[in-house]
Amino acid sequence: MTGGEGAAPLRRTGPAQRATFLELFFDLVYVFALTRISFRAFEDLALEPGGTTGWSPVTGGVKTLLLLLALWAVWQGTAWTTSRYDPHHGWLQFVVITALVGSMVMGVAIPRAFTSTGLAFAVAYVVTQVSRPGLLLLALGSHEYRRLKLRMLITFGATGVLWLTGAFLSPTPRGLLWALALVVEYLAARFGWPVPGLGRSRASRWDVAGEHLAERYQQFFLVALGETILVGGLAYSTGPFDPARTGAFAVALVTSVLLWRIYVQRAGQVLAEAVVRSRHPSDTGRSAADTHLAMVVGLVGTAIGYELTIEHPLTSPEAAWVVLVVGGPVLFLLARARFEYEVFGRVSPSRWLAAVLLVVLFPLLLHVVPLLSATVAALVLGGVAAADARRARGHPPEPPAPPL
Repeated sequence: MTGGEGAAPLRRTGPAQRATFLELFFDLVYVFALTRISFRAFEDLALEPGGTTGWSPVTGGVKTLLLLLALWAVWQGTAWTTSRYDPHHGWLQFVVITALVGSMVMGVAIPRAFTSTGLAFAVAYVVTQVSRPGLLLLALGSHEYRRLKLRMLITFGATGVLWLTGAFLSPTPRGLLWALALVVEYLAARFGWPVPGLGRSRASRWDVAGEHLAERYQQFFLVALGETILVGGLAYSTGPFDPARTGAFAVALVTSVLLWRIYVQRAGQVLAEAVVRSRHPSDTGRSAADTHLAMVVGLVGTAIGYELTIEHPLTSPEAAWVVLVVGGPVLFLLARARFEYEVFGRVSPSRWLAAVLLVVLFPLLLHVVPLLSATVAALVLGGVAAADARRARGHPPEPPAPPL
């Protein structure tokens, strides 16, 4: 841990600061955690042939999404903290290490979080969320931000009761309490962590290192994209290496490359500049957070679709399979359209037209093999990437023009 432990751990002004090695190490935990989300989906969504009966895919999907949102809440809280405070400060490094350990425990507990490991998941989450404002409350001394951390500590302490109580209940009430806790936390963050007697704050008044925050969202997107490749590679490596499975693996790789290309062209390249140019960088950062969450959920769904396609390339599909194979790219495209608006104040028609096309094709894809559905999704994504390349050819790079 580096110096400055005796002073408030505020970021220093000056040149843009890149993510630290500790923050990148923290991101590595999420590669593992996201693969556990994909692993769990096969149990929660009953994704074996003939297993998706009744409401099991819906209820299972909601449980898996809830756990993913909890992981995101920990990552995002840590990213905002290191974008507002000096990540080289000893207190901040301890905050990141605590989040790293807590996220690892959550990742290990994910596959059985609604059965035998619910308490481990809840304890890890609560300790991580409570310790962050608690430690900063001590580190900030008499600084004005101390009141914000006190409000956050009270909020996470209250929702922590819901998390821990839910861990002792059966799966359905556990899920309801955990979902309620996440909703309360999200609304509290959205409205400035209001606490009776302590007031609330406005995000537009928060000082953040906009370039650092933008870089952290870009890095998390790459973590999620890397998870899609990891899931596809693990599924294919189990064999056999017949033509159908090999074709499905090839489609998965092409799709991952296309998702990367669509993200970076061009909003993904200039997000940091857009945040800096914004009239209210904190508002832009918060909006980009919601958008990246939606894109990451789309990537996770796409990764699960990869595994399904590779494992059952020529099997008559379940409806839940097609939802994942097609719905993942649809959600990504819609979120990517919003991302473009956040950076440039406009949306290219190719993104929402491609999403609409996949939705229209959905009833037909229910009657074809998964390999064909995945191929159609890849072709549509390829059309979007081609439209992006054609629009950019022969023109200077478009500067960001954030509307916020």
